[in-house]
Amino acid sequence: MSLKSQNKHMGPPLDASILDGLPDPVFLVDAKHVVVNFNRAAKELLGADVSSSSLDDLLNSDDIAGAIDETLEGNPGSRREVFLPHPIGRYYELNIWRLPDLKSIGSCWAMLVLHDITETKKASQMRADFVANVSHELRSPLSALLGFIETLRGPAADDPEASDRFLSIMENEAKRMARLIDDLLALSQVETDEHIRPEQIVDLSSILGQVGDILLVNAKERGMEICVNLHDDLPKILGDADELTQVFQNLVGNAIYYGRSNTQILVSARKCIMPDASASDALGVAVTITNEGEGIPPEHIPRLTERFYRVDKGRSRDMGGTGLGLAIVKHILVRHRGHLGIESELGAETRFTVSLLSV
Repeated sequence: MSLKSQNKHMGPPLDASILDGLPDPVFLVDAKHVVVNFNRAAKELLGADVSSSSLDDLLNSDDIAGAIDETLEGNPGSRREVFLPHPIGRYYELNIWRLPDLKSIGSCWAMLVLHDITETKKASQMRADFVANVSHELRSPLSALLGFIETLRGPAADDPEASDRFLSIMENEAKRMARLIDDLLALSQVETDEHIRPEQIVDLSSILGQVGDILLVNAKERGMEICVNLHDDLPKILGDADELTQVFQNLVGNAIYYGRSNTQILVSARKCIMPDASASDALGVAVTITNEGEGIPPEHIPRLTERFYRVDKGRSRDMGGTGLGLAIVKHILVRHRGHLGIESELGAETRFTVSLLSV
């Protein structure tokens, strides 16, 4: 809707075309908090024509109502953070000014601009959580190492059997920290290059065969077999061979660690139509890794690719997991404009499907 005054004799003069061009919602209200003017973004925010309506009823925010009163009572302008629960809970930076009514001496209007800062707040919280998680993940093995060093220098100084046992544990903890640092560096590198789409032509058949060979020993240790079943006419894709190797190595490795012993892991690939493709002819390759095991409860599936998120924290740490494997997979697939699908049946099969655009 073009921004127009409801009455040509009311309100400060404003250029409708300029305000409609602003990306943030803009409202002008009178002393009773009734909306007199608004721009297109304001209408899109509330999904309706808001003219002549009470802004208090529309936004349901005591903070905004109080800011309007303060502004109309003499405060020339202010900035604050507000939360709007409707229609979808979002955080906004509210900028508000008092504007004189040039047609009526002594009257004033309040002009409100709402700038969405939800994603900025989420990113800030994610960074804080990330630092806290990294600190926690490193603190445990470091504390263990310090404790064992103290023991080896003291009570176990002359006990060869205890020394061997403690040194073995210390080696495992040091390797765990090394894996964590390697994964953090890998994740940082992928995020840095996430906006640059790879341009190499890659043969997925070769990559999947290589991954099967790399993890063959790990599978045999648990009595498992990796069965690779690929269509002969798989198209090539644009990608980074090393990064895609890491994707499938992480996924097949998870299938081994979380699958049931003495079962088969199936790695299959076929042509597909890309999920959420805008064009019906957006062809790709879908690679599915299937294992048998306990399965994943449905409430955990949406969060599996979060950094350090684990369904079973104790079991993951015991196996040397860093909690970053699926986060790395997600970011590599974002760089490749790919898609990760996860399906799981409790007590039965779990399937991870990677879809990638073909050349």
